[in-house]
Amino acid sequence: MQEVKILDKSERFLSYTKSLCPECLDIIDAVIFERDNKVWIRKVCEKHGEFEDLYWGDYELYLKAKRFAHDGDGIYNPHVNYKNVKCPFNCGLCKDHMSHPALINIVVTNRCNLSCWYCFFYSERAGYVYEPTLDQIRFMLEVGKRIKPVAPDAVQLTGGEPTLRDDILEIIRIAKEVGYKHVQLNTNGIKLALDEDFAINVRRAGVNTVYLSFDGVSKKTNPKNYPEIPKILNNCRKADLGIVLVPTVIKTVNDHEVWKIIEFAAKNIDIVRGVNFQPVSLVGRMPKEERMKYRITIPDVIKRIEEQSGGIVTKDDFYPVPYATCITHIVEAITGRRFYELTNHFACGMATYLYVENGKIIPITKFIDVEGLYEYFNEVASEIISGRKNKYVALLQMLFKLNSFIDKKYKPESFDLKKLLFNIIVKHDYEALGEFHKRTLFIGMMHFMDLYNYDIERVKRCNILYALPDGRFIPFCAFNVIPELYRDKVQKEYSISIEEWERKTGRKLSQDFYRKIEK
Repeated sequence: MQEVKILDKSERFLSYTKSLCPECLDIIDAVIFERDNKVWIRKVCEKHGEFEDLYWGDYELYLKAKRFAHDGDGIYNPHVNYKNVKCPFNCGLCKDHMSHPALINIVVTNRCNLSCWYCFFYSERAGYVYEPTLDQIRFMLEVGKRIKPVAPDAVQLTGGEPTLRDDILEIIRIAKEVGYKHVQLNTNGIKLALDEDFAINVRRAGVNTVYLSFDGVSKKTNPKNYPEIPKILNNCRKADLGIVLVPTVIKTVNDHEVWKIIEFAAKNIDIVRGVNFQPVSLVGRMPKEERMKYRITIPDVIKRIEEQSGGIVTKDDFYPVPYATCITHIVEAITGRRFYELTNHFACGMATYLYVENGKIIPITKFIDVEGLYEYFNEVASEIISGRKNKYVALLQMLFKLNSFIDKKYKPESFDLKKLLFNIIVKHDYEALGEFHKRTLFIGMMHFMDLYNYDIERVKRCNILYALPDGRFIPFCAFNVIPELYRDKVQKEYSISIEEWERKTGRKLSQDFYRKIEK
């Protein structure tokens, strides 16, 4: 294995990792380093030479995120044996995986009614139709519930376009029957717009949230569903069906509208619960010049939000996903039971909450000492677990002290942190969290990898997994980034030809086609 190029004087070493060659998929050494206040990844393949790509667009924010890194204790009942095959080529999960799942994805179809230039799902491109049976879907859901130490409570039905399945309502009901409390429907929203009763039927079947593709506030930036958005929102309002807007952010394409997207969400906060930005994953072979044209990272999106909002929201307002482990620790200490612990890699995602009151947007970090709370919750949890403090005494002291982390000068009148945390931690009443969401917008971003910025340490900590019909669970950035080993291979194995599908259904695949999105 060829050594990674020695860093220049202008480059600061951060860490070593393992990555993949974008050409041959060999596991190769990689170095993560700082240059010009940005974080880069560099790797060298013996056969295909050197590759360098942007890893994170802000060094200071990288250091901040790294402070909250927290590893989980993995999977107690791995589904596959190690067999001397190194990560990520033996996923399923194996004993080396370090996080239990927070969300499982089930691809219910690879059919889609849109054809988007940057998307890797589409049945006509694949040449086959993948649609697991109801029995296979139930099996995947049931296997997910057997994962230890903590089984997932959230499932996302995805595709392709899942609403193209005639039995999608039955699939939703099966997920609820198996015991998933949170069912999320990932959709472009076309059917929600065209069928006025669909949102109501989906809500009654058990969907909690619509994960809605939404790439911008103009026709140019959001060609997928711009004309349909008003109908989608109105139909979801009638059904009381919450929406999370999901923009795929591409540099030079729609990154100039990220704040406008947030403002749009705030204006529709009665039905929109949040925005989850996804910096584009550059799949396929692509020269460096083209990658740099489109490449945008989590800090780059945050920087644009700061600039476009005029400083209403800044990079100081964002924290990595593992921050939430402090909540898990205190809940586990008080209850003595295991709960979700979001231990994905610190570089995978960042988030904040924006409180919306009388049309005014206020980041919660402006009136809550979030870092102080993080340290305090972990301290109290440690005292309870070690036996240094009685949990009931600690709980009373904690509830008394909570107001000390609130800046009353900036706190919105309707916000009550003590009541919120009491309901969640003591009463385990998560309806209180729902009420919180009705006044706040979750603003998150999750940057899924591609072969150029691939970091195997991130794969080992992934908690967004794809369920397969053979009972395995594959990390997101293995499933989609190595399709010849996971997504395409498995889906083809469980698929039927387009001709056979058309013969069985009596329909042409092209009948579902709605819109083509050009580059």
